[in-house]
Amino acid sequence: VLSSGNSGSLPSDEIVSGLKEALSLGAQKSGDKLSMTDGFFKDAVVKILMPAEVSKVESKLRMLGMGGLVDNTILSMNRAAEDASKSAAPIFIEAVKKMTVGDALSILKGTDTAATSYLRRTTSPQLTTAFAPVIEASLQKVDATKYWKDLFTAYNKVSFKKVNPDLNAYVTERALNG
Repeated sequence: VLSSGNSGSLPSDEIVSGLKEALSLGAQKSGDKLSMTDGFFKDAVVKILMPAEVSKVESKLRMLGMGGLVDNTILSMNRAAEDASKSAAPIFIEAVKKMTVGDALSILKGTDTAATSYLRRTTSPQLTTAFAPVIEASLQKVDATKYWKDLFTAYNKVSFKKVNPDLNAYVTERALNG
């Protein structure tokens, strides 16, 4: 209950402070969890899979005995997201620090996803800027670009419909969603 001094109610500044603390702790814990090995890969909610538009590619490659190549590609995309997630918490915490009383009250009075919407709106450009080079370097480090290239080179040899999605942009977008 918001109040400006009524007994039995918390003042708005205390409520806002509590919300900021909870969001900061949540951001830190989420960042820590997702940046651990298997933080993305073993979490069905955020695990990065092949793009929906290439699901037929994945099925055909598995039928052709190339499941290991598909699995290596999926694992390497998730490892890149885990690597990039190390930079997320400070960006979220900075956005929480800059939160106005109006923003906090909108979150408190809003839907279950109001805090997520606020963070997405206030951090997406910074997260993209921070994640993109880390993901690109990580994809190189874990050979994801090699696996992706090998995967779609193999597929393109047996398919009339060629596939060439942008791996870096796809993994960055999926990591941000996670």
